[in-house]
Amino acid sequence: MPLDLGAIAAALAEARRNRTPIPPVTETSPGFDVASAYAVQDINTRRRLAAGERIVGRKIGLTSPAVQAQLGVSEPDYGMLFDVDDASDAAFMAVADMMQPKVEAEIAFVLDKPLKSATPSIGEIAAAIGYAVAAAEIVDSAIADWRITLADTVADNASGAKFVLGKDRRKLSEIDLHLGGMEMRLGERQVSVGVGAACLGNPLNAALWLARKMAEVGRPLEAGDIVLSGALGPMVNVAAGDKFTVHVQGFEPLHVSFA
Repeated sequence: MPLDLGAIAAALAEARRNRTPIPPVTETSPGFDVASAYAVQDINTRRRLAAGERIVGRKIGLTSPAVQAQLGVSEPDYGMLFDVDDASDAAFMAVADMMQPKVEAEIAFVLDKPLKSATPSIGEIAAAIGYAVAAAEIVDSAIADWRITLADTVADNASGAKFVLGKDRRKLSEIDLHLGGMEMRLGERQVSVGVGAACLGNPLNAALWLARKMAEVGRPLEAGDIVLSGALGPMVNVAAGDKFTVHVQGFEPLHVSFA
């Protein structure tokens, strides 16, 4: 029996609207694979665009070799960033508006030039980036208990929910993307630690993968696009009242609060 990708997309969209996770799509729809998952992601992307939301960039997931090995994949995945999910200026984010949120720390790039080449080089990526900022991504799965495979998370827009960008803008020449460290604290307690090299060896490598993938699927990166390059350390569960501080070497601390 052929897969009903429209129905799968509608079920995921409804899960997010009602904040009620559903069982893994890969369990309820035998034969559901990564190609099907990106088709479902695209259906819901078009649904959101039709509702008036805007794409402001992309997020890259599964940039950790350890997580890739866990899921049995050899490359990252991607999802869309929408204007309504930018919480950079919010005093806090309401946990009640999410399902099972987690937070992770990373570096975001903001492009000031488009990337039109089908196979851009690492130098072209670096030249297209206007600046970098410390960032926090709040991931939240519409799949019950985070029981995700690669296809499940891809279909669910790479488990994207909200993102927070720091105000401290740095040129690439001002930061160490390879060995620069990251520490995330919940109050006074260290809850995540990592380094730039944890993100595909260097966050620029992740951006390169994304730029080539976006050219391949006909949605090349544009000037002004935000690129969340991938976690620098383990993600952390979120609860109401949590106040996190993200320290990324070379940037001022970034504060992320939940209510």
